[in-house]
Amino acid sequence: MKKRLQSLLRWTARLILYFFAFSILLTVFYRFVPPPVTFLMLQRCVEQKSAGKKMKLEKDWVPMKEISPAMALAVITSEDQKFEEHSGFDFEAIEKAQKYNERKKGKKVKGASTISQQTAKNVFLWPARSYIRKGFEVYFTFLIEVLWSKQRIMEVYLNEIEMGDGIYGVEAAAQTYFHKPASKLSLGEAALIAACLPNPLKWSPAKPTAYINRKKAWILRHMNWIEKPEW
Repeated sequence: MKKRLQSLLRWTARLILYFFAFSILLTVFYRFVPPPVTFLMLQRCVEQKSAGKKMKLEKDWVPMKEISPAMALAVITSEDQKFEEHSGFDFEAIEKAQKYNERKKGKKVKGASTISQQTAKNVFLWPARSYIRKGFEVYFTFLIEVLWSKQRIMEVYLNEIEMGDGIYGVEAAAQTYFHKPASKLSLGEAALIAACLPNPLKWSPAKPTAYINRKKAWILRHMNWIEKPEW
């Protein structure tokens, strides 16, 4: 019994060591190479197939220099105004979200994920709500903050995030909704895309609702208050 326990502990230690080594190497690899596909993309393809729809996955990686500066500014304004300041986590926003959710028990949960956290989740993890997945999210957020630059985090975020049904990344979104490359997006178009990001399967820049137009206007007003990234 003792030998079996020791053997189990050795194997467990090896698995943990292999996980840390692999995760660090993969994070370093993605610092230079575009992630080819994400768990969310695969899940959406399965959902489309199960619903009898044609599988759709439109994604065209473009470097940061080929993305309109307005796009990064719009998502920072909308999603994470302290992106340049924090080290992956906005603890003030987390505290506010916790207090809000305590008051609104049983209603829609308010999140406080930073762009770094969303990037870690999109690239490395599966889409689900659980403490285990959240723990991995914290770990991978720490890794990309240490091993990537803020510019790289934003570049990966804008290229991998879901922006519509089967549409991933800002280049595919720009071509689909505005028939132009991401480099040519205007302030208004960037703000409209950013306004839809919390639920890109419900809202579309092609058919903005009154709510999305109000949010777009809010983003445009506040973009003037956000310091532009120096990338």
